[in-house]
Amino acid sequence: MDFKSKVVDLVASQVDLPKEKINQLIERPKNEKMGDYAFPAFALAKIVHKNPVEIATSIAANLKSADFSTIQAVGPYVNFAINHEKLITQTLQEVLAQKEHYGDQKLGEGNVPIDMSSPNIAKPMSMGHLRSTVIGNSIAETLKKVGYNPIKINHLGDYGTQFGKLISAYKHWGVEEDVKKDPIMSLFKYYVKFHEEAEKNPELDDEGRSWFKKLEAGDQEAVELWQWFREVSLADFKRIYQELGVTFDSYKGEAFFNDKMQPVIDELKQKKLLHESQGAQVVDMGKDENPAMIVKSDGTSIYLTRDLAAAIYRMNTYHFVKMIYVVGNEQSHHFVELKTVLKKMGYDWADEIYHVPFGLITQNGKKLSTRKGNVIFLDQVLQDAVSLAGKQIEQKNPDLAHKEQVAHDVGVGAVVFHDLKNERTENFDFDLEEVVRFEGDTGPYVQYTNARAQSVLRKAAKLGQKPNLNNIALNDDWSFAVAKALADFPRIIARSCDKFEPSVIAKYSLDLAKKFNKYYANVKILTDDQQISARLALVQATSIVLTEALRLLGVNAPKEM
Repeated sequence: MDFKSKVVDLVASQVDLPKEKINQLIERPKNEKMGDYAFPAFALAKIVHKNPVEIATSIAANLKSADFSTIQAVGPYVNFAINHEKLITQTLQEVLAQKEHYGDQKLGEGNVPIDMSSPNIAKPMSMGHLRSTVIGNSIAETLKKVGYNPIKINHLGDYGTQFGKLISAYKHWGVEEDVKKDPIMSLFKYYVKFHEEAEKNPELDDEGRSWFKKLEAGDQEAVELWQWFREVSLADFKRIYQELGVTFDSYKGEAFFNDKMQPVIDELKQKKLLHESQGAQVVDMGKDENPAMIVKSDGTSIYLTRDLAAAIYRMNTYHFVKMIYVVGNEQSHHFVELKTVLKKMGYDWADEIYHVPFGLITQNGKKLSTRKGNVIFLDQVLQDAVSLAGKQIEQKNPDLAHKEQVAHDVGVGAVVFHDLKNERTENFDFDLEEVVRFEGDTGPYVQYTNARAQSVLRKAAKLGQKPNLNNIALNDDWSFAVAKALADFPRIIARSCDKFEPSVIAKYSLDLAKKFNKYYANVKILTDDQQISARLALVQATSIVLTEALRLLGVNAPKEM
């Protein structure tokens, strides 16, 4: 039940303001003892020429509703306290009736391509790739929850000058047998060595550019090496995605658009948007802005050229209602250029392109760099996290069945949750020991809370008791705090979707877990009295919502830990 809309209706019956305006003015008191909603009377003071305290007193005196236990004036505010029993009863009935579909909404429809993860081939996936992968995956799950059809696209970095450099590096130092044994790490070492050597010998960079031109021209040796690098990389990436529980609808990378760039360049020329500047082909961005480069002076394409071709291809293929790019903060200007050029080309759908930026994962406050070899490999982090989770499970519950699967769910889930609990635009430092703790603001804490709820339900079943929605008469503060949080879940999902911000759901799940643990500590759930089935309904509802919140984050919820 939407109690806020009931507050709006009640206030609207007493004041001459549009409901939309009243809805914007409604606040939540900082002190919960003051009520659940508050209407500030300041907005009416100038209209009715009265003191806000008088206005609030007058409004409160004329309002009564069974949905609220008290409606009273507190200074210049009209405060509304929800009827505990009513909210608890209605919320539990909704959650238990709808189960995992609780929170489903119809906020939109249509295809939404999400450009996410997109690692460069021939390099191991690093912690830097984790962010785009798990943020994009969570946004996709949330969009699906509210009616859209997300299409997850892994726009592989499989083209560009860097592959000319890699081919050059392989020709200088590559050993075929080494690449066959350990493809990704071998190719990565060659790439790092190339940049180290290029600092001493800048001619190497020219050689790398030359190999890329050969690749663009279809040179047989260059193409065969590139295809080999791509094949072994993709096999390794898919193994790591399987660990994370992330799937994709498309692996069309930059190379796929190689033959689709010239038509874009031709269209730009035809629309008289392209002109020469210092040997390069550019599009003007407007006053005080540098022009957007489309073709370099040496005739090669750049990211923007391929992204223009990709955007047009995706609109023609998917007829999307919006398109999302989950790419780091540092690429913000690139997406401004992309949208501006598309708009200049006459594509108004560019307004529905959204860049979803995110900050860096640092170690000891320092940025990680693949080029310099200062990198944390994602594969190793996930292995270490699973191992750390396994050790804690062994200590806490050595007789647990399926320990290896639970350790995997907890370890990988801890890494994913830690990333998503941070607001995505912020940088954060990564410390594995902190991430996989069972206490504090961690994924394992939320998972453990859910497992605790499941344990209560199993114990109840042995006693012949089960959740029941008949005669719910819970009205204590602990139950109310949990039920109020449960009632908020649909709003949380909508907010997360609107802001493309998974941390909204992650922080919510932590808050719900804390409220449930307080309930667990203060209420004897399994006491055999008339309300035991109602208390079990609250426990089951909490488990349903925690499990669904974790699912939307891409985290599994083991029933035992």
